[in-house]
Amino acid sequence: MKRSVIITAIALAAFTTQVVAKNENNSASHNVTISIPEVALLDLEGASTITLAPTAPEEAGEGLNFASSTDNSVWVNYSSVVASGQNRSVNAKIDGTVPEGLQLKVSAGSYNGNGAGTIGSSAGNVILSDKDQEIISGIGSSYTGNGTSQGHNLTYQLDLTDTDNYQNLMEGNTEITVTYTLTDK
Repeated sequence: MKRSVIITAIALAAFTTQVVAKNENNSASHNVTISIPEVALLDLEGASTITLAPTAPEEAGEGLNFASSTDNSVWVNYSSVVASGQNRSVNAKIDGTVPEGLQLKVSAGSYNGNGAGTIGSSAGNVILSDKDQEIISGIGSSYTGNGTSQGHNLTYQLDLTDTDNYQNLMEGNTEITVTYTLTDK
């Protein structure tokens, strides 16, 4: 009887080992989800306030010189991650009224910096108004780098619309807010 118990125990152990071996593999797997967030951040670097002023004449009989009414001390930085097939643009608009007889223009320069990705391109000179206007287009998943000399340099220009409008010029300061928005296209 002792011998049959031992043989039964050995047979039971062999059967259990086969069942366990049949349920186990030499590899296993599970799923990993990679989730990239949408990103849409815009910042202006450089001067927080700029002043545009024509040069006063030095001789009687001359008019104001608007050639020096420019500023390029502000840079647009952005970080963007978009969905497949999508892109973004940077739009600009003003809050306030440009004095009669004048126009305020802005242009975004070509990209400069140490960013990467699908960087946008300049839309050229834009006359600012209270309506959003595209100044940078074609932005995909990208980043420009942070700070001045990174991204797109903004150049502002104040112009007299026509010498026939010279009589509309009035001495004084006018404050205008320019708002930039990184928006889906």
